[in-house]
Amino acid sequence: MPDILVLYYSRGGSVAALARQVARGIGEVPGMQARLRTVPPVAPVTETTAPPVPDEGAPYASRADLDECVALAMGSPTRFGNMAAPMKHFIDGLGSEWASGTLVGKPAAVFTSTATQHGGQESTLLSMMLPLLHHGMLVLGIPFTESALNTTRSGGTPYGASHVAGADDDPALSEDEKQLARALGRRLAETARKLQA
Repeated sequence: MPDILVLYYSRGGSVAALARQVARGIGEVPGMQARLRTVPPVAPVTETTAPPVPDEGAPYASRADLDECVALAMGSPTRFGNMAAPMKHFIDGLGSEWASGTLVGKPAAVFTSTATQHGGQESTLLSMMLPLLHHGMLVLGIPFTESALNTTRSGGTPYGASHVAGADDDPALSEDEKQLARALGRRLAETARKLQA
């Protein structure tokens, strides 16, 4: 069964919660399944080496995951209107995949979480799209035919799924946020299935 890579970095749990909803939406499309993967944290000074497998949650992504996937959903928390450093560090290491065209023609989508309603969700989603476009991916968003996009009072944008965690960094998603993340996963899986036909 074709795998769709759901690649994310999450520190407070919000992006991981979105990733699980995106994966759930992918699983709702017959013949498609999600492969959850994360990226390791980075630090300006490394005192110890991180274990090769995280203590909990999804395994770390490998280059094989990118090669084997038929589509990619990528998520990161927002850091000053941009993706977090661990995700950017991972992407910056994909020069050989760019040169060999590993991701060319595969559909992609993005998702994020912020502490505030106007904390840079849309700029983060757009910034995450840029390297995907350089890799030749077909970037998808959420169309306004998804009714929750018109009614949400929390996260959710036409550029991708999102969550507003608030000042307390609450990872619990609203019903609209869940619905939009699943819709993004379904749309990604449906597009990948059509391209595989």
